[in-house]
Amino acid sequence: MGNCQAIDTATLVIQHPNGKVERMYYSVSASQIMKTNPGHYVALLISSTLCPSQHNHHHRHNNNNSVRLTRIKLLKPSDSLLLGHVYRLITSQEVMRGLWAKKQAKMNKTLAETERRSFELKTITRMNDMENNQERKKDREGGRRRRSNGRTWEPSLQSISESSS
Repeated sequence: MGNCQAIDTATLVIQHPNGKVERMYYSVSASQIMKTNPGHYVALLISSTLCPSQHNHHHRHNNNNSVRLTRIKLLKPSDSLLLGHVYRLITSQEVMRGLWAKKQAKMNKTLAETERRSFELKTITRMNDMENNQERKKDREGGRRRRSNGRTWEPSLQSISESSS
């Protein structure tokens, strides 16, 4: 047997920030819980346990310890809390901090992508500049003296007869 705790399927559990645990024996909407706990949002706890057999076989484990991962999914006021699940009340400040952190991570990712694209454009521009400089250098070194057929260019002058006055 494992260390995993199972919840009674006939109850739903609400964990409060102060550590209090509330059990309910009927479904309720998130908006009802939010009304009775102003300044809080309701989140569904999503727990998963990775047992040693589920890990990569190259890792070593001591005493067959399992790893428990817990994520939360913020509920909309119209969502229902269902029996057999665990929920947590989260303060508005925590939600704002989480949204801000998510926004910052997205901005950092966007900034990194923008910097990468900028670097690529600068590299391409430098390469184009180098190619253009090489073409100009070739022109200066003799490209002007030659025609496309490879013959040397010579000025075309017409003879002018000199008349004696």
